[in-house]
Amino acid sequence: MHVVIMGCGRLGSTLAQKLDAQGHHIAVIDQNADAFRRLGDGFGGVTVTGIGFDRDVLRAAGIERADAFAAVSSGDNSNIISARLARETFGVSRVVARIYDSRRAQVYERLGIATIATIRWAADRMFRFLVPDDRVEVFRDPTSVVSIVETPLHRDWVGKQVRALEERTGARVAYLMRFGMGTLAQPSTVLQDGDQVFMLVTDETAGSVLDIAQGADKEGQ
Repeated sequence: MHVVIMGCGRLGSTLAQKLDAQGHHIAVIDQNADAFRRLGDGFGGVTVTGIGFDRDVLRAAGIERADAFAAVSSGDNSNIISARLARETFGVSRVVARIYDSRRAQVYERLGIATIATIRWAADRMFRFLVPDDRVEVFRDPTSVVSIVETPLHRDWVGKQVRALEERTGARVAYLMRFGMGTLAQPSTVLQDGDQVFMLVTDETAGSVLDIAQGADKEGQ
């Protein structure tokens, strides 16, 4: 892949080094040439000094043949402008932007630009370490809206189909762990004793999903 990265701070340089080590073709843009020192002597990609939303600078970085573009500078406005140029003007299919303002991140997500709302995500993760609850969360998306939680089941659910659990909880089963192996459950999959069930929830629905899953399936009796 040819990947263009706008911003050579700690995040941009780390991302560039990782992609370069995997054999991808990398071009890094930053308006401060000294920032490229973070890439180290072993970096095999291209560096371009300039403003990341300047079309000529983007072309010099190979945006016209890019498979992916990441906007990870320290400014929300610069990241969004450059991300929209990459997607809408140059037709790059994979575009992601780091956004500090979570409200703006939601707006740009609706425009088809994947965003990483770093402040909201980090604050949420820290909150969960400081004020833990009983749920076992194994994944949370970058916008901190959707998570996957382990969902212990009442014994009454054993022998019933995943479809019944999803209909009663209103949530989707992400996957099962059965005999130590992960498996993607189908609606017709029958729940077995010892299954570990992981479900997709939001903060608003997690409580009710866990309550229903851990309670007897009265409707199924």
